[in-house]
Amino acid sequence: MPGFGTTRRRDAWGVKPVLIAAGLTTFVVYALVTAFLLTPVFGIPYEADGYLSPFFSPLIAPAWLPWWFSPAILILWIPLGFRTTCYAFRRAYYRSYFADPPACAVGEPVLHRRYSMEAAFPFILQNLHRFFLYLQFIPLAFLWIDGLTALHPGDAWRFGLGNVILFVDLALLTGYSFSCHSLRHFVGGRLDCFSCTARTRTRSRLWRGLTVLNGYHIPLGAWSLLGVLMADLYIRLLAAGVIVDPAIRF
Repeated sequence: MPGFGTTRRRDAWGVKPVLIAAGLTTFVVYALVTAFLLTPVFGIPYEADGYLSPFFSPLIAPAWLPWWFSPAILILWIPLGFRTTCYAFRRAYYRSYFADPPACAVGEPVLHRRYSMEAAFPFILQNLHRFFLYLQFIPLAFLWIDGLTALHPGDAWRFGLGNVILFVDLALLTGYSFSCHSLRHFVGGRLDCFSCTARTRTRSRLWRGLTVLNGYHIPLGAWSLLGVLMADLYIRLLAAGVIVDPAIRF
């Protein structure tokens, strides 16, 4: 299709890429500030009232780290790699940032005809997605441990608004991870017969369940980003003394 933006479509096809770019950019800027600058520069802790920001879980903060070094650097490369190589997120930022293409049946920039995308560096690293998937379950497990620990931060049990926000975030992150295309292929791929043995029948049931969940992968990916942002923002506001966590203690 000749020419950037050339199309016969009559709908507002340009709105969605712009909104996606704005949303992703907002999250990236917020993540960079809260993960790497907020504590070292502004002194706002990433822990408050027994809640730990999801950007810092699992917390690896030995005493010898310099004051300017954020512990988030040691762990964020895993969820970052998982997100940036995710098929759903690739489509989002390919279209919104690179206009490759900007929308279905819409012409892309002429320059794109000469580049090889995922066959050359750096985009060839997209092929590491399945390995990032396996690693992703490590911080996810620690996030669940942190969420459960936050229910009993001291000598008593506590159920507060912060717990609700953390568990909603955990549900979204878990759904996003388990709805991954690579996990679905890992469970049900390379099988010639789903019903031949008890083992393959079990894999078939798991594959069917993941297939249903996979249909929600894109919205789970988007909502889980918002969930992480809201959980971190809530904990930061608690730490800064801006809000108080309404909670039942028993």
